[in-house]
Order: sequence, then C-alpha cells, then structure tokens
Amino acid sequence: MAIRLGDTAPDFTAETTQGTITFHDWLGDSWGVLFSHPKDFTPVCTTELGAVAHLADEFARRNVKVIGLSVDPVASHVTWEADIAETQGAEVNFPMIGDPDRVVADLYDMIHPNADNTLTVRSVFVIGPDKSVKLTLTYPASTGRNFDEILRVIDSLQLTAAHKVATPANWTDGDDVIIGSAVSDEEAATLFPQGWTTVKPYLRVLPQPGR
Repeated sequence: MAIRLGDTAPDFTAETTQGTITFHDWLGDSWGVLFSHPKDFTPVCTTELGAVAHLADEFARRNVKVIGLSVDPVASHVTWEADIAETQGAEVNFPMIGDPDRVVADLYDMIHPNADNTLTVRSVFVIGPDKSVKLTLTYPASTGRNFDEILRVIDSLQLTAAHKVATPANWTDGDDVIIGSAVSDEEAATLFPQGWTTVKPYLRVLPQPGR
C-alpha cells in the first residue's frame, strides 16, 4: 500500500553498511531522508551517492540523518562504496541498507511493477522527528535526483513546522514567506507583530521569521 503524507513511517530492523539498525530508534529525534536505488554498480546511483556524501555537512546542520537502500546485500554495497569514493571524490558517510529480500522495499512500496518487477524505483521519503512522512518523491530509474532541491524542501518543512507560514514557488532559505491560510489577521497580528504585506486577502507576504 502506498505511503501517504502524514502516515507514520514504517519501522523495521535491517542490516546496513554501518551495522544493524532499528529505523525509528536510529532516527531518534532527528529528521530523516530514506532514499532507494535500483541497483548497485550503476552509473546514476554512483553519482547520487557521491552527491549525498558531499552534502554531509548540510544534512547535519539541519539535524537530518540520511540512509540509502537497494535490494542488493550489504557486502555488495561495501564493495561499491570503494568505486564511489574513487570516482566521486567522497567517502560514503551514511548507512546503506541491504534489502535482498525486499522487506523494506515492500514496506515503503518501492517496487513499481510497471517500471520493474524486481528493482526499486528512486524513492525519497523525508521523515520528521515525530516519525511521520513529510515528503515523498519518486523518480524513474534513468533520472538522477536533485539533492539541492531535497535540502530546499527540508528547509521549508522545518520552517513551516516552527511557524504558521507557507513557502511560495521557488522559495529558498531567506526569501519572503506567506502567512498560512488558516491564520486570521487577528492571530497574524500576534504572531507577526512586525507586520506583513497584503497582496490579496488570501495572499499575505512577510519576511522569513527568524531571519
């Protein structure tokens, strides 16, 4: 069954390149990104894992733990990581789940039979500290993910979790934001005493809180 926004991220115990984990315990109070790869030793996946390794400090700054998965075993991941370090200039610095029995892949609906009966699609799940799913993305096997965009979305999720605002199209950290539609002008006056600009009654813009 497909996982929807707001669902509790399924818990599981699995072997990874950094030992056995129980997912919810491993996440602790952190945000999480779980992302899957169709297969080890494939070109697009190699570049993706290198890209995420290069962004380790960015994820850590946002209190985000990252974990990858494919249906290959852990031993295969470990061998592949040497190639990633050699070709991408970064050691893989996050765990990779070995899922040869497709237990986690099935829990998270990562096998899409019309795309491939055996390999996982490029799924992304952003999970909050409350263990609920905040974002899902699915890419085809041929298209590498934009991890700068995933960081941008995490910035938005964390901001909007802390303040009653929403982020407009193409927003990046530091840009103006929008007062949430459920917030009345009276409540907004208390929440945002610095004021805002009313473009339309339903479109109220203000500087990003906390900046």
